[in-house]
Amino acid sequence: MEISQIIPHIEALIFASDKALNANDITELINNAFGFLEERITLDQVESALNGIQEKYATEFYPFELKQSGGGWQFLTKPSFHATIAQLNGDKFLKRLSNAALESLAIIAYKQPITKGEVEAIRGVNSDYSIQKLLEKELIVISGRNEHLPGKPLVYGTSKNFMDYFGINSTDDLPKIREVLAEQLVEGTLINPEDFNYNMNVPETMDQVEMNENYSTETEPIAEEETSTDDNTASSEPTDEQPI
Repeated sequence: MEISQIIPHIEALIFASDKALNANDITELINNAFGFLEERITLDQVESALNGIQEKYATEFYPFELKQSGGGWQFLTKPSFHATIAQLNGDKFLKRLSNAALESLAIIAYKQPITKGEVEAIRGVNSDYSIQKLLEKELIVISGRNEHLPGKPLVYGTSKNFMDYFGINSTDDLPKIREVLAEQLVEGTLINPEDFNYNMNVPETMDQVEMNENYSTETEPIAEEETSTDDNTASSEPTDEQPI
């Protein structure tokens, strides 16, 4: 079967499916549908067809596109139509996770599998309500128990709905923590010496110059006295060995 003949069947499968379909699923479904054919389609053919479909719907003539999300391929509306779709779905579409739920979800996503106690140890607060809400929204799932901890507590991980919610195909697509921290770094403010000259617009008189010179010469011995301390004299500044 030619790739041009496969493409319409792939589009129909992805459009009708209520979950994301990966290339292996699509290959099996099409081969089952055309089981009478002597030549079965291959995974490479399906992947080539998917690339062609993706290029087709990436053009500006279509309001939706083919994307890998939720562990497979889905038709998703393009971001530029977000405001229009929001009118259709109303308040349900506009609901957002609370900060507490986002914190718990981020910890689970990066540390999974993880217990509720470990989540609370990182957050520093009780996380019962947040984890319950995440379970209700099906963004996390119970993936088993930790056999090495007392009581064998439940462990949690992210679900396929989590990947759909954030538009990623797997947890490997999550931004690296170092990348997130790099974006939050703030460059230090450069301070120039002239910023402290309050008389920038007023020329110094000879008296002021002499006063500044006298001041600088008088302070030099004081600096030497402060730097040379007696070995038997305890420093007044706190150190690693002294309690603050």
